[in-house]
Amino acid sequence: MTNRLKEFQAYREKMNRQILNCGHLGLKRFFNLDSAAYRDGALPGKIKELLGLVASTVLRCNDCIDYHLLQCVKAGWKDEAIYDALNVALVVGGSIVIPHLRHAFETLELIRQEK
Repeated sequence: MTNRLKEFQAYREKMNRQILNCGHLGLKRFFNLDSAAYRDGALPGKIKELLGLVASTVLRCNDCIDYHLLQCVKAGWKDEAIYDALNVALVVGGSIVIPHLRHAFETLELIRQEK
């Protein structure tokens, strides 16, 4: 995996550990709620990851885009399905999403280079 993605994953893991180890119940509860939201339910977790990607793109959070792209690839989504989801994000979010769409395409390319 490229340095950018390795650094992102290492930083995310380190800081999440630090947050979860601080002893604040509200922070722990939110992290648990976030994890639970992506588990299989009425919708499969695989679909929920695409939804997370769309929401992250519309909200313009590159860290979240990277995380959800990694999860989408891990879940087995093909590029065409990811592109379709990103198209929904573009339509919902408008042209301000384009820089984050570029970021998403770059990240997906980096992930695929590793596979």
